[in-house]
Amino acid sequence: MNAAPSSPRLSREESRLQTRTHLLAAAKRLFVERGFGATSLRDIAAEAGYTQGAFYSNFASKEELFVELMRERSKTQVNDIARVLSDPTASAEDILSALDIWAQTLDAEPEWSVLGVEFKLQGRRNPTFATASEALLNAHRDGLAWCITEIFARLKRVPPESPAVLAASFMGLSQGLALQRTMLSEVPIGHMIMVFLRGLIAAAPPVRRS
Repeated sequence: MNAAPSSPRLSREESRLQTRTHLLAAAKRLFVERGFGATSLRDIAAEAGYTQGAFYSNFASKEELFVELMRERSKTQVNDIARVLSDPTASAEDILSALDIWAQTLDAEPEWSVLGVEFKLQGRRNPTFATASEALLNAHRDGLAWCITEIFARLKRVPPESPAVLAASFMGLSQGLALQRTMLSEVPIGHMIMVFLRGLIAAAPPVRRS
């Protein structure tokens, strides 16, 4: 009987990236369950199945890990919306339907909205953490603002407020709905965001042709 082929050995860089991914996933679970303050660096390493030394080989601190976790999420979210807008031939309804599908990803992982609240609160409580968290939140708002600008432009509508204000409002809506999960358990976050977005678009005046 032939032995099963062994898995290819990971390179040092591949092994480091795998460890980093596992640490981020473990931190995400624990931050949602316990909160950032109640989760120790040792807890994260143990949850991921590594030593504290492995943690320090990837992150200088628990705060740095949290920033990286939220940065990756922000990049994924903005890129996903931008991908919806990448087809120049898509009709208005095609774009809204694609955004509806994107919004379902928010409902599949509502814990990200909870982490957004935790991230913002930690920035208020910890002056050292505040600079990095504020910079990331501002960058996320700017990324969403670009997407909102593109959405209204593609639909030939005038946004009712500046895209930056609308982006910050949608961020607050997502986090607020996450905190109301027990009261709104049957109303998905992504669905509600699309209800408000569709309402804003329907009420927005068309772009005037010069």
